[in-house]
Amino acid sequence: MSEIQKKFDAVSEKYDEQRKKLIPCFDDFYGISASIASADTESPDILDVGAGTGLLSSFLMKRYPEASFTLIDISEKMLDMAKERFKGNSKVKYIAADYSKYSFTEKYDMVVSALSIHHLEDEEKRQLYKKSYSVLKANGIFINADQVHGETPFIEKLNKTTWRRHVENSGLTEEEIKAGYERAKLDKDIALDQQLDWLKEAGFCDVSCIYKYYQFAVMFGRKTV
Repeated sequence: MSEIQKKFDAVSEKYDEQRKKLIPCFDDFYGISASIASADTESPDILDVGAGTGLLSSFLMKRYPEASFTLIDISEKMLDMAKERFKGNSKVKYIAADYSKYSFTEKYDMVVSALSIHHLEDEEKRQLYKKSYSVLKANGIFINADQVHGETPFIEKLNKTTWRRHVENSGLTEEEIKAGYERAKLDKDIALDQQLDWLKEAGFCDVSCIYKYYQFAVMFGRKTV
């Protein structure tokens, strides 16, 4: 079992509740991601990469109640929480696997991800953007709501200091804060510009950072062919 799997298995039951306290811009971060998720159909096929407890999918489900979802995550315990959340919804499928190595056979109208891809090594991120492009249908869109590294050492320090100040005044217990900081050690953030370049390299057009709050950014790309 990987270190990431262990850490996220351990926090699975409290993940959603803590998210709101660990992300200063929670409502905008998830709300904007859902608002830019446009599709040509009222019943899109959506792949949620690193889906965890299904938090991002739950926002998208409000917008597209007829959508079919495929949630993939390395942590079975996180997916168990998603199964509980979407109990009775036959349009949700679950895959417990490492999405960076998984071979997808279907095509999707959207590939989305929240706070997961930053755990990959840089070359894995780059390859995942190519893989995401390849599994999208024409006019499909890619949304990655994730953490990014500061453009300079000064900005990186500013981002992290501001985040820690928020976390330490969030109402989380000392133990929860410590666990959050431990999980943060697994992060492999990289600069936003580099990721936007990789999205273009993968073939995406209309590549943009739609929203950014310190280290939290919502990236967008579209497949036209």
